[in-house]
Amino acid sequence: MGFTINTTIMILTDTHTHLYDPKLAADEQQINRAIAAGVTRLYMPNCDIETIAPMLAIADAHPEHCLPMMGLHPTYVDTNYKQQLEVMEQWLSKRTFHAIGEIGLDYYWDLTFQNEQFEALATQLDWALKYDLATVLHTREATEDTIKMVRKKQNGSLRGVFHCFGGTVEEAKQIIDLGFYLGIGGVVTYKKSGLMEVLPQIPLEHIVLETDAPYLAPVPHRGKRNESAYIPFIAQQVADCYQTSIDHIAQVTTANAERLFRLPNR
Repeated sequence: MGFTINTTIMILTDTHTHLYDPKLAADEQQINRAIAAGVTRLYMPNCDIETIAPMLAIADAHPEHCLPMMGLHPTYVDTNYKQQLEVMEQWLSKRTFHAIGEIGLDYYWDLTFQNEQFEALATQLDWALKYDLATVLHTREATEDTIKMVRKKQNGSLRGVFHCFGGTVEEAKQIIDLGFYLGIGGVVTYKKSGLMEVLPQIPLEHIVLETDAPYLAPVPHRGKRNESAYIPFIAQQVADCYQTSIDHIAQVTTANAERLFRLPNR
């Protein structure tokens, strides 16, 4: 994969970036670098009630580029999850959000609140249907259960993306059959990820790009802080995977993101 990338004619989208994270928020130029790299829409997933204020501050400062979501991340689900959800649903009636996210199931860190995670996910999928919003799904060691939950709720209107997809071809096909996209990030540049073998079996029309910044930086920045300006490195690896140009990847994945979030085509 080459690391010298010309982004002068590309329009790219980062469908998942935590711009408000303290590791990023202290860097006042991170958003400008992303825009200069052609990444002109940056979608911010929420984590819990504590991240709402810093996320919205960035959205208000950069309304054309930084687009907020609303949701309770599964690893933040605990004994007060119902109270958190109440606050979040109040926010949904106050202003525009572009997705319900980051929501889902996480069995990797702690199973203490597994039942509560199920209940929180079900509630938030109902929000997506109620407000006609996309969903941004986090699933770690819980892909099968997340797919089952989405399938149970799917009435033909539910849409979204399985963020940070790193699963099998079979899992990808199940997700696509549900009408959902696969979020592809820096992991695709890791030699042992397996994604370079999986992706060629998946039509490009079902893929969107993401960073999950400040986490999971792509090669050649692996191990360092990630940022949205690195989307072109991910796009180049995906282009290599599909044996096409990075311009084509930019065009298709940006169009996919615009369909997902229902914003005007650029």
